[in-house]
Amino acid sequence: MYEDTHNLSVSDSALRNALRDQIFHDHNESEFQSLALEVFRFQARNNKVFNEWLNALLCNYSQIEKLHQIPFLPVQFFKSHKVRTGVGPNAKIFNSSGTTSQVTSTHYIYDEEVYVESILRGFKRAYGHVSDYTIIGLLPSYLERDNSSLVYMVRELMKASGQNEQLFYLNDYENLVELLQGLQSENRKVWLIGVSFALLDLSNYKPPVWDNLIIIETGGMKGKRKEIIREELHELIRSNWPVQRIESEYGMTELLSQAWMNSNQRFVCPPWMRVDIRDANDPFCQLGFGEAGGIQIIDLANLDSCSFISTSDLGKKHSDGSFEVLGRFDNSDIRGCNLLAEI
Repeated sequence: MYEDTHNLSVSDSALRNALRDQIFHDHNESEFQSLALEVFRFQARNNKVFNEWLNALLCNYSQIEKLHQIPFLPVQFFKSHKVRTGVGPNAKIFNSSGTTSQVTSTHYIYDEEVYVESILRGFKRAYGHVSDYTIIGLLPSYLERDNSSLVYMVRELMKASGQNEQLFYLNDYENLVELLQGLQSENRKVWLIGVSFALLDLSNYKPPVWDNLIIIETGGMKGKRKEIIREELHELIRSNWPVQRIESEYGMTELLSQAWMNSNQRFVCPPWMRVDIRDANDPFCQLGFGEAGGIQIIDLANLDSCSFISTSDLGKKHSDGSFEVLGRFDNSDIRGCNLLAEI
């Protein structure tokens, strides 16, 4: 139980702890809907920014009975407002990446244990026991700044793996290749997560290939190279480094959960996270399976911030719940975001 009530009422503090205990269960659809609606009403009461967003839309949260009726909070609010459910001491503050001229997102974390549990449970569902792996992070642009949620995630995986040292690399590719050669000789399972441009640079050094090596690309080009689609990126890496498993992570500073790529090159959410697709011209209209539109996310691990986020990513969802990411659209294309200035 989380002892700090962060200025919630006695009843809402007790409710918060009860909801916390339910987040990471293996929910069926009915259970997920019921829990998500409870989280929505709790946050609508206690999250000032979310509450004002709903009021600006003339939405009475007590009348919301289905998830598709919820107006999701635009992710841009994490850049302009403090998106917090309750107000209290922060255990951690995460900031998104960006250039010096950009306004970055900030995610205030009251309860680090929620993030750690989300990381470890999500990894286990996608890859099995983390203790079976050596975890390596090739994360320039993230290691060079403070408060990266991605670096935090990888560090927690390294700790949970039981490995003796934190294997983070910036651009020391020769030493990384030497490490990989040693791990190959032991046929160790290796999970290497890297920023896209750094993985391309590493591939030029012809690292070793073996069946137990898994490459996870994330984070894009960060201005180092031209952004390209994921399939082209994977092919470019394989042209120098014919590794069998190149996968990807879908996550962001504003989320405490991640979706991981499956063998069909689609992303799969854990049971406490869900993706839906909205019409790009009408953010309050959800689309059906196979239709392209804006990605919106329910992340129950965001209990202390906001669990209902409308992103700037384009994608489409499939009938098995998996989804694809097709790109991004400009904030100006998202109808309704002019209300940001009023809140």
